[in-house]
Amino acid sequence: MLPVALDCMGGDNAPREIVAGAVAAFREHDVPLVLVGPARRIRGLLAEHGMAGQIPIVHTDESLDMDEGALASWRKPRSTVAIACELIKHGKAGALVSAGSTAGVVATSAVRLKTAVGIMRPAIAVTLPTRPRPTVLLDAGATADAKPEMLVQFAMLGTAFAQIRLDVPHPRVGLLTIGAEAGKGNKLSKKAQELLSAAPIEFAGNVEGHDLLRGRVDVIVTDGFTGNIALKTMEGTIRVAVNELRAALTGSRTAKIGAALQRKELQALTARFDSETYGGGVLLGLNGAVVIAHGAAGARGIAAACKLGYDLSVGGLTERVKDQLHAATKPSRFSRRHPADPVGGPPAGG
Repeated sequence: MLPVALDCMGGDNAPREIVAGAVAAFREHDVPLVLVGPARRIRGLLAEHGMAGQIPIVHTDESLDMDEGALASWRKPRSTVAIACELIKHGKAGALVSAGSTAGVVATSAVRLKTAVGIMRPAIAVTLPTRPRPTVLLDAGATADAKPEMLVQFAMLGTAFAQIRLDVPHPRVGLLTIGAEAGKGNKLSKKAQELLSAAPIEFAGNVEGHDLLRGRVDVIVTDGFTGNIALKTMEGTIRVAVNELRAALTGSRTAKIGAALQRKELQALTARFDSETYGGGVLLGLNGAVVIAHGAAGARGIAAACKLGYDLSVGGLTERVKDQLHAATKPSRFSRRHPADPVGGPPAGG
């Protein structure tokens, strides 16, 4: 089993929390890892956990800044993300995990790993905490200016991801727009509706913003601009709601007693809406598995991201996506690619 290549210098809390997360992933989830970054510094942090010499390190002094943009791959060819991608290309790693700049990670990964044959643009898939099972939302920020044909490909990418991650044989796909009725939306969504209706997927029609957390479908498709705004809006709303609930449950002696009696249920609710539980977004459509963790992720979030990357690698994400596209599309229809166009968009939770 190939190890997960972890960018130790990406994220607001790098490298200390990143290395701590690596240790947790190794000890608690048996995830094989290779750490990418300044070797001397990483060895010192591993020693603090009693793990010196137990996890391999690939040295590089260069890393992406948190405000790095779409030109990151050209400006920093020896960055931690670039080196991790090279490990994947040469069969020495099965997935990349980074909590660095979303735009920088997307751009560098797209240049180094390349999009899979037939894919026009990559998409970031995130898991929403819905019931009875999670819902996949994509694109959450990789391709801001999408075309209708790209949304069809996103639906296929999301279908393959849901089959692996959620174990759903035939995921139902919905298109995010301003109305549930057919024909609602702008030019992009109207054309996408036509193409999705004819695509070999389980297209369930349109969904609206208030459906994002209702679990009506298994996969929700939109462009990266809209998806990123929707994701950030949900994150902010959930954060406010949880804080208000916490204040209400500690506002009086009676409320504290009631909260104590419901401790397990409240802990489960908090965990379900905690972004660190899900590991991060997955960049789909490349020749390799890439997980983009939250920029503010702590050790627990990084451990979850490493576990997610490993599961996707073992599950054959890249191969499953290729199989899905090969079986469901005509090569001439989605063969256009835009290697000269800048890749990236607003950060997805980073």
